[in-house]
Amino acid sequence: MLDERKALVADIRRFNRFYTRTVGLLDETLTQSAFTLTEARVLFELGHLNRPAVSEAAGERGFLAKAFHLEMGPTASDIARQLRVDAAYLTRILRKFASGGLTETRTDPADKRRRILSLTARGEAALSELQAAADRDTARLIENLPDRRLQELGGALRKARELLGDACESSEVTLRPHRIGDVGWVVQRQARLYAEEYGWNIEFEAMLAEIGADFIRNFVPGRDFCWIAERGEEPVGAVFLVHQDDEVAKLRLLHVEAPARGLGIGKRLVAECVNQARACGYSNLVLWTNDVLVAARAIYERAGFRLVSQQPHHSFGKDLTGQTWELDL
Repeated sequence: MLDERKALVADIRRFNRFYTRTVGLLDETLTQSAFTLTEARVLFELGHLNRPAVSEAAGERGFLAKAFHLEMGPTASDIARQLRVDAAYLTRILRKFASGGLTETRTDPADKRRRILSLTARGEAALSELQAAADRDTARLIENLPDRRLQELGGALRKARELLGDACESSEVTLRPHRIGDVGWVVQRQARLYAEEYGWNIEFEAMLAEIGADFIRNFVPGRDFCWIAERGEEPVGAVFLVHQDDEVAKLRLLHVEAPARGLGIGKRLVAECVNQARACGYSNLVLWTNDVLVAARAIYERAGFRLVSQQPHHSFGKDLTGQTWELDL
């Protein structure tokens, strides 16, 4: 494990060298503008603190505002502390901005000792030009990537931020119908998750693969469904609704990825199944689970399912108790 961490450190440093060179962060100024990288970052934060409604909708609200709820705007000390900029260096930057007519200060009405910073109209215009140039430069980096690689790159960037502790931005969770490849993803993810969390062996993956193959092979449009939950375009959960006969449907393979738990995703996926089953005219919705899946069972119970039978069994390398739950629609 120590060797793996050392190798990862080397990989991260190698990426940093590649990225800073590729996007021109080592140039004297950013995007051939009049601003250095640090000046541009300060300008960005100042420009996005006093318009949260617009900025948050675009996913661009400065992290100072989100971290400190600075609805009135930051002071110089706020910026210096959070951007880790030397106070004397920041003072020189702010003086440059002020002399160029880019910033203005005002007294915080709630605390007369605080001097609030904000951009002037000229500063807003400079920021807009800077962001447009940065967007153009970044667009050129990815202009030759095919669509499937764009999705792969976006997912990798989001995952890297998540793993490195960037929790400032939360993406909306959406549900979508399955696409080619999604059933295979469900099988792979659930097999790994249940092995890691419950110690289930490869027999469980075999059962998942059989269920997935049956779903694809016997799929009836308008009667069978699979929903994938996505957060920031990254899959974080899934559930299946399949027909048993004209009257009875089955809820199958509910799961939520560990980092996305606690957001109500499992509840939404189950509710989607229940609502769709009713819309399709099914009279009964059934599911089979195991008693060790406590969180899932709590969701089923809150959705109105009732436990109708249970039976001990030895499967997936474990002694388990299987349970059948039903919901009258």
